[in-house]
Amino acid sequence: MSTPHITAIRTLVPGDLYRGARKPELVRVPEQSFLMIDGAGAPDGADAYRDALGALYTLAWTLRFAVKRETGIAHRVAPLEGLWWADDTAVFGTDARVTWRWTMMIAQPDEVTPGRLAAARVEGARRHPNDALATVRLERFAEGLAAQVLHVGPYDAEGPTIAGLHAFIAERGYRFDGRREKHHEIYLGDPRRAAPERLRTIIRQPVVPA
Repeated sequence: MSTPHITAIRTLVPGDLYRGARKPELVRVPEQSFLMIDGAGAPDGADAYRDALGALYTLAWTLRFAVKRETGIAHRVAPLEGLWWADDTAVFGTDARVTWRWTMMIAQPDEVTPGRLAAARVEGARRHPNDALATVRLERFAEGLAAQVLHVGPYDAEGPTIAGLHAFIAERGYRFDGRREKHHEIYLGDPRRAAPERLRTIIRQPVVPA
């Protein structure tokens, strides 16, 4: 096992979780609660992926209003995030997303409990029927030490950014497994409103010593 180079590690606090730099950096990510839903295959045009996102947003907004009504706390609905992995980690630098598996997720405040999720699921199904609502779960996720970088541009042009992040990881004596430590993307831009060249995505990959 090689010894990691001495490199500054930035511990993320709530205000930093959705901020990234164009230059790769090492960060320590705190444990958070998320609404999560699993799936497989390419996201573009796939009914399962569309339904998964619909279920996530339905529950996230329903919970936001429920928490405000019941506690007076008005939290913002967090950005969409995705964990991606495959048997062959080389696909992360290509367009072969059909081989990917994914967990899409939206961070939740501590006020979101299993009981509130169960109530939101009933309300969400009444307002926006969707079979995928039944498969969304509330789960704690501890990512820990990771390398991250901000990608600006279309999602299908992430290859060079990911390659640069991999080089940064290796140079500092770490490795990214791709199955055990999953590729993580945080979508700061909305493709429905922003031009592809203006989309912003934090690409984060948990690392361990090589």
